[in-house]
Amino acid sequence: MSVQIKSQGEMSISKNVDKVGFLTQETDNSELDKVIEIAGYSYDSIQDIFYSIMNPWQRSIGYCRLFDEAAAPLGMIIDCEPIHFEYNEKKWMIGFWKGQYDLVTGGEIGVYTGALDLKIPGFFTGTFYNCASDADLLQMSFILRKNGNVLFTREGEHWWLTGFKLGEFSEPSELTMDINITLKNKLMRDAFIGGLRKTGYSANEFSIDGNSVSFRFATPHSTQPITRTNSTDRIIQRKNELLCVKYQEITKEFDSLQAKVKAIEEQAPELYQKILKIGKAKPLLEVYETVLVVIIVAVGTYLASRIILDEGN
Repeated sequence: MSVQIKSQGEMSISKNVDKVGFLTQETDNSELDKVIEIAGYSYDSIQDIFYSIMNPWQRSIGYCRLFDEAAAPLGMIIDCEPIHFEYNEKKWMIGFWKGQYDLVTGGEIGVYTGALDLKIPGFFTGTFYNCASDADLLQMSFILRKNGNVLFTREGEHWWLTGFKLGEFSEPSELTMDINITLKNKLMRDAFIGGLRKTGYSANEFSIDGNSVSFRFATPHSTQPITRTNSTDRIIQRKNELLCVKYQEITKEFDSLQAKVKAIEEQAPELYQKILKIGKAKPLLEVYETVLVVIIVAVGTYLASRIILDEGN
């Protein structure tokens, strides 16, 4: 692998990969392999990271802003940067995330297209997005750095390009993502750039090469979830840090993931259970179920109030 940063926000990554950039490997722990596969991830032993596969169960869920609002209460302290634009008569959202996902440090790029505009008075107004279809996949890459040092790189044609490093603790402010995205054509490229500008990126914060756009995601330009506060971040992050410190202490004498996971299973069963819920897999399912229930209740309450009001009139 070679990584070359030409300037801030401009990068070139070359790697021997297949179409979607996967290095599909196993952890040599059959239970963990099965859980990871069910969760929608695979393992890259060269970089020692987990990453999302092309067709995990998450692809059938989609995205809405409520997912980001629910992340912090579930132990995920992550910066988010949604870029909204319209192209080919569709609403698009390309989102970027970086931070601490409970027991892992990670980064994500997600590509979504508009499906449903939700208007629940007094509760939520926004778009519920579909995950990008195969026809809407984009060539993407990113380098995740912590305090300037490379943690890992990801590259591929995808709708959800991710990487999660187990046992690594980070504050979101310590992380940067050098991102490169190739859009379908000039029209889509310009629409995406318009989204960047509306979000707050100035012309000197991104570069253009053909239909590709490169930039650095460091301090978010967009408004962060209201559930992200200094006090709650501090409390949740101290818990996350303790988990990672315990992981590092138990596994420091081992080189392979198999040996590390076995040691965790034997010495800290409660930590082992968290490993089995790595990344966004279990938290995202919990978020989805919670948001779905809230939306159903909110819609039901709204409709009931309208019926009562109509009957009163």
